[in-house]
Amino acid sequence: MSFVRTVSPLLGLAAVSVALFAVGTETRAAEVRLAAELGHAVIDTKAKDKIYLRLSLKALAARERDRRAPINVALVIDRSGSMQGERLAAAKKGVEAALERLGPDDIVSLVAYNHEVNVLLRAGRLGSKRDEAERAINRLTATGTTALYAGVKEGGEQVQSHRSDMQVNRVVLLSDGLANVGPSSTREVAALGQTLAGKGISVSTIGLGLEYNDELMQRLAAVSDGNHVFVERPSDLAEIFDREFGDALSIAARDITITIECKAGFRPTRVLGRDADIAGSRVTVNLAQLQADNERYVVVELEPSVPYEGGRAEEVARVDVAYLNLDSGSRDAVSASVKAHFTDNAKEAEGSLNKAVMSQVTEQIATENSERAMELRNQGDVAAARQVLMDNASFLSRNKTAFGSGNAPAPASAISTLDKLEERSREAAASLEEGDWERTRRAMRYDQHKSKVQQAY
Repeated sequence: MSFVRTVSPLLGLAAVSVALFAVGTETRAAEVRLAAELGHAVIDTKAKDKIYLRLSLKALAARERDRRAPINVALVIDRSGSMQGERLAAAKKGVEAALERLGPDDIVSLVAYNHEVNVLLRAGRLGSKRDEAERAINRLTATGTTALYAGVKEGGEQVQSHRSDMQVNRVVLLSDGLANVGPSSTREVAALGQTLAGKGISVSTIGLGLEYNDELMQRLAAVSDGNHVFVERPSDLAEIFDREFGDALSIAARDITITIECKAGFRPTRVLGRDADIAGSRVTVNLAQLQADNERYVVVELEPSVPYEGGRAEEVARVDVAYLNLDSGSRDAVSASVKAHFTDNAKEAEGSLNKAVMSQVTEQIATENSERAMELRNQGDVAAARQVLMDNASFLSRNKTAFGSGNAPAPASAISTLDKLEERSREAAASLEEGDWERTRRAMRYDQHKSKVQQAY
């Protein structure tokens, strides 16, 4: 049995009629560019497929900006007994690498936790505290159990004490084990993440080794629009900390609200890969931040409900984006209107395929398939999970070929993403047995999170 979703015959999948898509517009205001497009420039009036609206946001490259926003960050480090030896030593080097990237005006706090929570360095400008911070980290020892919730809560309080709209406010959590002191369920920890997100604080989570709760760590990051990373080898921690802080240093806009008002005849049914609020014809998506030179996109599935005549053009949706510009300090906005052209000629509609848009739709559908395979494997159905992953690999292979060739192919970077997802799907399918599953599941969850939120690393 296959759980792989079908989209259209243009994607090389099961029999469905011609896919429905439309043209879009691109506008720019202040630091953020908005592109609103659908997968075809022309819609077949006789078809009844879903319409996928893709919205893309991109900020100016860092080299085009005069300055960066200051960072207000709490580093929250697990020092429970399982961190003894190489892991703690690598964590210390990772923190040192992170501190090297920060300037004197950045605000830093250091929190360590086992069954208790210790504030090693209270939030304040790094300035002359750099040596103090390094000495505090070097004194860390590993012992005891894991009060993860309390550690994150304290990290959030340290950030909150110096929080400003004109800063990047972030908690970075490192853990290698299960939360076993205090609140420890995914629901409880995610609720804490939502509370911090409501205060403008994101949480990035770094899971080390094969013993941490990957569902909890990923969900904590997801609800606050933070990053999530699986690190198998302690020796990779310094690089991961460096890339996490590179991500924070490049943020150009934050507190982003996307509002999509769908016109009559186009009902929004869901947003692929992201939490969203759908109320009638209106879709609202919130993003915590936008890095310079890193595209973040949202895919909205629409259901056409009113027949249109061929030869006409109709507005499908209006998109409004409001955000805080960290360079200027102003609250800026950008908008776009998306129109669809209609035809009675199926070949005309088929020939208007936007391969760049559909490559990203494919990425999100493939991620959903990966999540379905993980669910089946967690239920113990190895055979069904393997079949979903193999079908998914075939789906990705067909679409990367279709969208990477011919007229107006998708960008090479988009095709490369599909190629990597295909490779990962085949690798996962071959690694579902008991001895491999702990590693495979964490790698899959990392890939899923990265695809859904377009994580930069």
